[in-house]
Amino acid sequence: MTFSIHGLAVARGIAIGRAVLVASSRVDVAHYFIDPLHVESEIDRVRFGRNAVVDEIHRLQTSVAHMGTKEAAHELGALLDVHLMLLQDEELIGGVKHWITERLYNAEWALTTQLEIIARQFDEMEDEYLRERKADLEQITEKVLRAMKGVGSAVVTVPERSERRRPQQDVLLDDTVDVPLVLIAHDLSPSDMLQFKQSVFGGFVTDVGGKTSHTAIVARSMDIPAVVGARTCSQLIRQDDWVIIDGDAGVVIVDPSPIILAEYGFKQRQRELERGRLSRLLHTPALTMDGQKVDLLANIEMPEDAVGAVKSGAVGVGLFRSEFLFMGRNGSLPDEEEQYQAYRRAIEGMQGLPVTIRTVDIGADKPLNKSARDDAHLNPALGLRAIRWSLADPAMFLTQLRAILRAAAHGQVGLLIPMLVHASEIRQTIGLIVQARAELDRRGIVYGPVKLGAMIEIPAAALTLKIFLKYFDFLSIGTNDLIQYTLAIDRADESVAHLYDPLHPAVLRLVADTIAECDAQGKSVSVCGEMAGDVEMTRLLLGMGLRSFSMHPAQILAVKQEVLRADTGRLREWASAVMQDEDPGRRMGRT
Repeated sequence: MTFSIHGLAVARGIAIGRAVLVASSRVDVAHYFIDPLHVESEIDRVRFGRNAVVDEIHRLQTSVAHMGTKEAAHELGALLDVHLMLLQDEELIGGVKHWITERLYNAEWALTTQLEIIARQFDEMEDEYLRERKADLEQITEKVLRAMKGVGSAVVTVPERSERRRPQQDVLLDDTVDVPLVLIAHDLSPSDMLQFKQSVFGGFVTDVGGKTSHTAIVARSMDIPAVVGARTCSQLIRQDDWVIIDGDAGVVIVDPSPIILAEYGFKQRQRELERGRLSRLLHTPALTMDGQKVDLLANIEMPEDAVGAVKSGAVGVGLFRSEFLFMGRNGSLPDEEEQYQAYRRAIEGMQGLPVTIRTVDIGADKPLNKSARDDAHLNPALGLRAIRWSLADPAMFLTQLRAILRAAAHGQVGLLIPMLVHASEIRQTIGLIVQARAELDRRGIVYGPVKLGAMIEIPAAALTLKIFLKYFDFLSIGTNDLIQYTLAIDRADESVAHLYDPLHPAVLRLVADTIAECDAQGKSVSVCGEMAGDVEMTRLLLGMGLRSFSMHPAQILAVKQEVLRADTGRLREWASAVMQDEDPGRRMGRT
């Protein structure tokens, strides 16, 4: 039966494919595709984990038999018997083999996928005792996963999306292995998203998240349709269901009828035609109708993204999010040499174009490890994150600063500091940069010059710009956090997502005043938040005087089209009128 689920549209486009569910687990589970040559070794890994747990249960049964009271021995013995029975269940074993053999899931992913399927069967049972056995199944599965952690992983080859055959619309319902896949999860960490970045998924849906959560940001950088904040999607959608993701409307359609499939297939083809039209603008200079030059820069997460940035027509990198080098490493931070090599690859990948590297911005919705939770603080977004985290660990920060300075010897580099707000923080940061240079001098290591920049993403910073412009060569407006902190909205919380408004008069005033003050003092300024890549905001930002936009590479050509159609002289008066309106969104046709 066809039904739809509504969420928040965060990455445009249409995706049609079979659902791949990533089950939630208290154990950190890797999800990747294996090489067909490693199917048997992956099955052996699951068998090893299961046998280890079986042996553990047998040992426990022996010790239970010598317990003091017969009642306790009987209760524990019965529980262990249930666990043994579940471990030897043919549906569990056969299902895991199916996902490894037929879908090429790695062992952990296959196990948690089959757990999800069987767990739902328990949920549907009328007998309360049987329903409660779901908890036993989850426990023994996690025991197996933990037992497998000590087993070496097989070498994997993650296929590119283009390597998998995309069936024609008229054979979309064939049950072949080589069909488009869409990812369904309760939540995905940014490190999860990076793991899936080069894989076969054509789109994804999550239960939680907001439009500017970092999972959504990475989805846009992948240029695949995505819907977040869909509440119960991971419970309502089953493994292998056919799903349509409408990333324009924020709608997920499950088990679509042939008529609906045909309609969305047409929309997909129309979007591809539009991409083709935009590609003709690749080598066209970004000049407005009245001759204003506009710099269209790229936001990247990993050094390898630089190649795509150049291909998209970016004239530089306005934001290299260095934190993605630090995430998902179980506390093992990258050393100076590893960071230096990563920054160098990004700089060389841009072929002489400038690269702005932001120092690590860890915290809030970007934990170091995807399984880490900050339960010690009421609001991690207001806690020890970004520059606060770096200044709290000077040794770590100096390591990163030295790596960036060394990489600057290979090209034009901007060093961008996030979340500054106090003059004391600015002075402390500059002092550490001086110290990093001195340490490299003592070691006789070559390094290059950097332009020093600051993120304006806290209202207090936007209101004290003269202090910032005294110390920095350029500023970059991080609109995602600026909106969050101005409006007191957690941007990763779908329950308040409707209040997250880039067109709020206060937000527009802070952005416009920052641009004007930089212009007055002859300092460069860019917008590197999601506003920069929103084509509906391009004309307004141009009217405010912005001439440098940094966005995901996939959005550059669409924004360039808006730039080419714009007359900044006429837009200036219109933008002023929009900012003076008590409801700017209504004037721009958004509400």
